[in-house]
Amino acid sequence: MIVLGLTGSIGMGKSTTAKMFAEAGVPVHDSDEAVHRLYAGKGAPLVEAAFPGTTVSGAVDRAKLAGYVLGDGAALKRLEAIIHPLVRADADAFLARNRAAGAPLVVLDIPLLFETGGRGRVDKVVVVTAPADIQRARVLARPGMSEAKLAAILAKQVPDAEKRRQADFIIDTSQGFEAARAAVAAIIAELTGDKSGS
Repeated sequence: MIVLGLTGSIGMGKSTTAKMFAEAGVPVHDSDEAVHRLYAGKGAPLVEAAFPGTTVSGAVDRAKLAGYVLGDGAALKRLEAIIHPLVRADADAFLARNRAAGAPLVVLDIPLLFETGGRGRVDKVVVVTAPADIQRARVLARPGMSEAKLAAILAKQVPDAEKRRQADFIIDTSQGFEAARAAVAAIIAELTGDKSGS
């Protein structure tokens, strides 16, 4: 089974690209979705213990949690020490299930793949990218986003050029949905030897 890591900086179109892999029949593990599940489940009491008052009705309230960790590097590290191992265990269970099912290819959608040393967990890496002006426009269109927030996020991420340098495959999402879909199909064909794209 080939494990393909999918990553890219904020606003590059990673979530949309992950959906394209899923639509093409490739099992996808989405780290962000796993965090949402963990915040509503077994992660909630652990986060509450570390950051009192951040859960509501047994689930983490992301706005309250943000109040603790935004701009506080030490608090963010504490949170990551709680959540990252849980997400990793969730991904490991996903890999075991798909290996047992005989899946030829799976995708681990890991937003901070390079930043968290995740390169060793995957066989190949696909990086989604777009020109900086398009990335900026996409991110600033999000609710509650500001220039300062974007700058802070980008400061924590490995630069796009460096991600592209380390990638096995690159998908430029500025070319439109059809071009991205074709790139996804080509990657699947190359990795599985299935030229039909199914």
